[in-house]
Amino acid sequence: MYKPYGIIPPIITPFDDQGYVDCPALAQMSRFLVDNGVHGLFPFGTTGEFYAVSDGEFIKGLETVRDAVKGKANRYGKPIQLIAGCSHITTREVIRLIKLVEQVGGYDAISVLTPMFVSQTQAELYTYYKTIADSTEMPIIMYNNKPKTNVTIEPATVSRLARACPNIIGIKDSTGDMTNTEEYLRLTRDLRERFDVIMGRDTLICAGLHYGCSGAVASCANVAPRVVADIYDKFHDGDYKGSLEAQYRLAPLRIACSMGTFPEVIKEGLNLQGLQVGKCLEPIGELTVEEKEKLRTVLREMELI
Repeated sequence: MYKPYGIIPPIITPFDDQGYVDCPALAQMSRFLVDNGVHGLFPFGTTGEFYAVSDGEFIKGLETVRDAVKGKANRYGKPIQLIAGCSHITTREVIRLIKLVEQVGGYDAISVLTPMFVSQTQAELYTYYKTIADSTEMPIIMYNNKPKTNVTIEPATVSRLARACPNIIGIKDSTGDMTNTEEYLRLTRDLRERFDVIMGRDTLICAGLHYGCSGAVASCANVAPRVVADIYDKFHDGDYKGSLEAQYRLAPLRIACSMGTFPEVIKEGLNLQGLQVGKCLEPIGELTVEEKEKLRTVLREMELI
């Protein structure tokens, strides 16, 4: 069974002037990230504006990312990991998206966010993920992003699902709550051969690795792939000081993301680097002139421009 590890950017989705997925730009982004040291790619996550694409764009985007990195290997001599985001409000729509991923082929796992808008009990969340897991043989990574959804998967529910569903292989924790991450790790520590916890808060990657996370899905890796990859690679090499320094170097960029509606800062950062990825879809607006200048300063100090 697939085991996620390393730095896996939730790759942004470039849009053209008409608001459609720009597949040539998406292929360019995929190669840019891999050439700068990331260990996998995750299209159509939160950073990828998954909620904004049609089924046709979803399929074409998955194919584009897959084909752009075909035959490439990461630092550890392994093929580039591919995780497809399959998130929706209802169980049946998530399952429908999973069938599209199965149709495309070539993906190691799928990521499923908690439902949005509706507020579920833990019993309902258990049934949600159990039903989804029973619908497919693909490995599933649960995704907790309480700051965005106002829904959380409690540690006891995660442990229960990990034990009940062999193809639920991990959880991405974007809560920013290290106690929550620690509890995920503690309650599943006897399952580590087949269940991993992945850090989803960019400022806590180094901390998560020390606790036992297997890697991170890091939005800022779109803009600073080498910096973020260094956090993992140096940690893996036993250079803990170097890993921490890379984490410190990344921090100003992640903090700058609070300037605009997510993920506009990520896209603007790429545009400032000369990677033309377009804007976020409306109603997300551009940064102000002052905000763009602040971001430019951050990128300059990070030696990214």
